[in-house]
Amino acid sequence: MNSQARRQNSPEQDTAGAWLKILAQYRQPRFGRSVFELLITVVPFAAFWAGACISIIHGWWLGGILVLPAAAFLLRLFMIQHDCGHGSFFARRRLDTWTGRVVGVLTLTPYDYWRRAHAEHHASAGNLDERGVGDIATLTVAEYRALSPARRLGYRLYRHPLVMFGIGPAWLFLLKQRLPIGMMGAEVLPWVSTMATNLAIAFVTALMIWAVGLVPFLVVHLPVVLLAGAAGVWLFYVQHQFEETHWSKAGEWQFPQAALHGASHYDLPLVLRWLTGNIGVHHVHHLSSRIPYYRLPEVLRDHPELAGIGRITLRESFGCVRLALWDERQGRLVSFREARKAAAHQ
Repeated sequence: MNSQARRQNSPEQDTAGAWLKILAQYRQPRFGRSVFELLITVVPFAAFWAGACISIIHGWWLGGILVLPAAAFLLRLFMIQHDCGHGSFFARRRLDTWTGRVVGVLTLTPYDYWRRAHAEHHASAGNLDERGVGDIATLTVAEYRALSPARRLGYRLYRHPLVMFGIGPAWLFLLKQRLPIGMMGAEVLPWVSTMATNLAIAFVTALMIWAVGLVPFLVVHLPVVLLAGAAGVWLFYVQHQFEETHWSKAGEWQFPQAALHGASHYDLPLVLRWLTGNIGVHHVHHLSSRIPYYRLPEVLRDHPELAGIGRITLRESFGCVRLALWDERQGRLVSFREARKAAAHQ
């Protein structure tokens, strides 16, 4: 029985809509906890960043290893910005908005531009007819076979790990997010947000260079940004690019089912779970995005039956890298090699 058939017979799918009502009770954030989460993320980030710079200035190159925890806490800051974008961190619109905007200067992510693109991702994730905004480009096997040899090569390069997790994050965070591409004719807010963020980034960058010097800044800050960006792209990839994810045509697509089965439960070790703001509980997040990240473990504690849906361990997640095409016949993601073998037997 293929994965599509398994999902059609799955009791979780039948009750996916009911989970929306059950999860509503976890949507209220705790203001004090949110403030605490912000402080225990910003302060360590600043400390590790400063420590790395001081080490480089004094020639203690071994101290440069502090860029690793600095990158980890920058990633966690992005998770706070992410929750602000969903209005779930403080559940106070103005406070969430300005927290997200300020954090966006550090994460190089214009808040209002990103928030709109991410909202489209949540509204259409798993819909084969609504691909292209805020997601990782994914072709079906049939679409890939219909491409010219040159375009097939382009898609294969795009999906290559070195491009996806190396060049991709640098392109996204250093260049692409400096202009609101794709939203210039929509609303003025994404444009204003992007330009204001760029100006703020330029100001903060100048201040940092003045404080520590150009070379220490480049040696520390660029790796911090690129490492955090690569980790963020990896998380987003694994959360949606796993074998038994969910894709369907617009006529068959239903939000609760797509949310619950189209996002994984990336079951990370405890430390990584904390550093990534529990974003691995992604199926629950997609089903009810207003739940603050620090309350997602409560959901799994109270409803352990959700933990097994789309569960992927850290070790298993590395196998997701080879998956690149959606096989509509089997209802699962497959590798280029699997698609080639299937074509040979037809």
